[in-house]
Amino acid sequence: MPVAHIPQIDAAVSLSAEGAAYVLLDLGNGQHLRLIHDGVAPTAALVPLGADGLDRLEAVHRLLAALHGRAIPPDTRLTIQQRARLRRMLQAFDGYRAGATRQEIAQVIFRIGRISRDEWQTSSTRHSVKALIRDARAMIAGGYRKLLRHRRPK
Repeated sequence: MPVAHIPQIDAAVSLSAEGAAYVLLDLGNGQHLRLIHDGVAPTAALVPLGADGLDRLEAVHRLLAALHGRAIPPDTRLTIQQRARLRRMLQAFDGYRAGATRQEIAQVIFRIGRISRDEWQTSSTRHSVKALIRDARAMIAGGYRKLLRHRRPK
C-alpha cells in the first residue's frame, strides 16, 4: 500500500539540556509540541501502551490536524476553571516572591478593597490566598507534571 504524502514540519530545531535534538512545532492557538528529531523527517508516531497512551494519542491527533491544515481540537486536560486557578496561583506566588503581603495579593487577584486587620483574619479570601500560594509551591516542586495528564479513574 503506497504511503500518502507526508506533510513537512516547518519548525526550528533546537537542542535540549541533555544534548538531544528536538523540533518545537507551533500548533497555533497557543499550543506547542516538542518532537524528538534524529535528523530524519518524522513519518510515524510511537505511542506506548501505558496509562498515558490515551493522552499521547490525543496529542498525536492535534499534531495531525495541524499538519494537515485542519482545525486543531482543543486540549481537554484542563477545564476553564482549572486554567483560571492556575493563573491565580502564578499571580499569587509572583506577588509573594516580590514581597507583597497576602492582603495585597488578595486585593490584586480578587479585586477587593483594603479591609481591617480583624476582618482580614477571618476573611475567606485570606484562606484562598494561602491555598493559592501553597498549591503554587507544590506545582513548582514538581506537581506541574500532573498538568500533562488527564485525570483517570484508578
